[in-house]
Amino acid sequence: MTEDRNFDDIAHKFVKNIYGSDKGEIRQVIVWEDLTQLLASFDQSETPLHILDAGGGLAQMSQKLAKLGHRVTLCDLSSEMLNLAKQDIANNGLLDQYQLVHSPVQNIQEHLTEPVDVVMFHAVMEWLAEPKPALENLLAQVRPGGMASIMFYNYHGLVYKNAVCGNIPHVLEGMPHRKRFKLQPQTGLLPTEVYQWIEDSGFEIQGKSGIRCFSDYIGNVKNMGEYQYDDVLALERKFCRQEPYLSLGRYIHVWAKKKQ
Repeated sequence: MTEDRNFDDIAHKFVKNIYGSDKGEIRQVIVWEDLTQLLASFDQSETPLHILDAGGGLAQMSQKLAKLGHRVTLCDLSSEMLNLAKQDIANNGLLDQYQLVHSPVQNIQEHLTEPVDVVMFHAVMEWLAEPKPALENLLAQVRPGGMASIMFYNYHGLVYKNAVCGNIPHVLEGMPHRKRFKLQPQTGLLPTEVYQWIEDSGFEIQGKSGIRCFSDYIGNVKNMGEYQYDDVLALERKFCRQEPYLSLGRYIHVWAKKKQ
């Protein structure tokens, strides 16, 4: 990518297609299980926590944290997405716990008065021209002993999805950018690189989950077997934190603790 993606032009479509789907639900279930583990690492005396939801879109995940009493700073590059988030947060009676910031994540330090306890950076890096410095900047905003929740579009999942769909020449060509996919990232990140960026920023990785390790690869073929959505969700939950399935997730969620 040559510049960061701003979703002002398709914010409503993004919300409908990404959040209002089974895929979005699977993502939320798995990530919430992980966040529950992340929260358990804090002493009760440290609450309520200050959480930075960077590039948080509709703030669906951070609203779950706000409902537990935590404070949230939500920033997004898209003013339209931020407006939609504000409406949803207000509808849920959580607006008093939020600070809404219209800003790229690269400049968020200008809007913070102190380090945060937790940073959430979910499904943003794959839309950035330079993901590494953006991540490093956000991790620098976390206090020692704080936590980071990072989710990114997985390069291995992108290769595998194209292969099972028969787009083999596209894979062999290095999967060049295709303009027609507005809601699908065009590049994935290598997990080993992201893990290294996190560790180089002074964090110890606590856990990882693959997001949609199976559901995105199930073909739309008649008579291929009978199953329900709940079966797919159960399958994802059973294997998403085990290799080799974890590393084939369309996204990978990793949480880490900043060293004291």
